[in-house]
Amino acid sequence: MAARKILAVASGGGHWVQMLRLRPALAGHEVIYVTVDEAYREDLDGERLMVVNDATRWSKMAVALLALRIFWVIVRVRPDVVLSTGAAPGCLAVRFGKLFGARTIWVDSIANVEQLSMSGGLVSQSADLWLTQWEHLSKDTGPAFRGTVL
Repeated sequence: MAARKILAVASGGGHWVQMLRLRPALAGHEVIYVTVDEAYREDLDGERLMVVNDATRWSKMAVALLALRIFWVIVRVRPDVVLSTGAAPGCLAVRFGKLFGARTIWVDSIANVEQLSMSGGLVSQSADLWLTQWEHLSKDTGPAFRGTVL
């Protein structure tokens, strides 16, 4: 398979840790990481990192600024694939990436044991592949369970 340009988007904390655990699967591709904290640069061994602001549904101005920044990232990078482990930055990236013709992958948070994440539900129509870490949360309409990957 030819190398792809992958935009790997995750907010902080556990979402970032989950993205780092997916790194071996991204080997051989051009990966551009997007997250919310400059300090995460030290996790990447010189790989490309773009930093955006974080936002929650309770901060409309922060969400608007984040949307503009993620849109600009998509325009600049023109990824073949957008991969996200959540939350708000990834949700926006998957939706905008789809508009620009990228293949989109959403890996729902491993922390969501009882129910799917709100962000996962929001991107369900935009994600070409929507995965859950928990078999009992999978459905015929998505998300799919393909084994524990994280």
